[in-house]
Amino acid sequence: MRHFKKIYVLGAGAVGCYFGGMLARMKEDVTLIARPARAQAINEMGLEMDCRSFNECVKVKASSDLSLLADADLVLLTVKSPDTEKIIRDVASILPKHAVILSMQNGIANTDIASGLIPNSVYPAVVYVAADMINHQTMKHHGRGELVVGSLEKMTNHDQENLSAICALFESASVPCVITAQVKRDMWLKFLVNCSYNAISGIGQIAYGEMVRVPEIVRQIESITQEFLKIASLEGVEISESEGREANALIATTMTTQKSSTAQDLARGKKTEIDYLNGYIVKLANKHGVEVPFNQSVHALIKMLERAPHN
Repeated sequence: MRHFKKIYVLGAGAVGCYFGGMLARMKEDVTLIARPARAQAINEMGLEMDCRSFNECVKVKASSDLSLLADADLVLLTVKSPDTEKIIRDVASILPKHAVILSMQNGIANTDIASGLIPNSVYPAVVYVAADMINHQTMKHHGRGELVVGSLEKMTNHDQENLSAICALFESASVPCVITAQVKRDMWLKFLVNCSYNAISGIGQIAYGEMVRVPEIVRQIESITQEFLKIASLEGVEISESEGREANALIATTMTTQKSSTAQDLARGKKTEIDYLNGYIVKLANKHGVEVPFNQSVHALIKMLERAPHN
């Protein structure tokens, strides 16, 4: 089985630090590619992993130098969705042809974006983890931490070998990881959860568990979900209402204290991924000539909050 010797986390935020940190704990050769301040803090003090089952300072390399990816075997792509095209263009001439890219991002477009710019094998990972960065070198884990991986194209022996090696790598670091033959559908189920929770959590700066205690918010989630399922069907992805409700309910019970990445970005005065979440549903709705007023409203409100002065 293939072994990934040199592993890079490209865009080491909370998700990247969680999964990169889990691998580094097992003495894998991991380098976190992050902004200079975060890279410096982690190099000087280590990566503090405040997790549900352990609290540990993990020694892991960190850098802001993209040229290091010249010897990459595996790249965990964890940049925000709006940054995907730019970062892939930046590393296209650096990455060796054998390097495998695993997109661990929100939304459903990133794998296609990356695949269109580089010849490397690019696979999507459906990521279920609740985490945030408390400071530059402390990652707080709120719950879960499993991966589902697959190929958006017809699975070849080469794909099977790569994905099996990815699963073996993560499993050895106590990260559940499975291969699915229906990764597009699994991506859309995760996409549903992002569209149902992220914007509302951001607007109210509220955790998932608190959201579902408010009947009006529950009705809003249900309306967003109905619109989402309509668009998914038009895009050839069939998800039943009961499956949608189950996916949403699971997030509220397994990530109770988590605020969405959208909420975290707004709190820090940063641009969000909303154009790749509810905004992407609006874009697809326009393509199909249908109305999605609930998705459109939360998209508009997040765009307004992005422009508001940050206190």
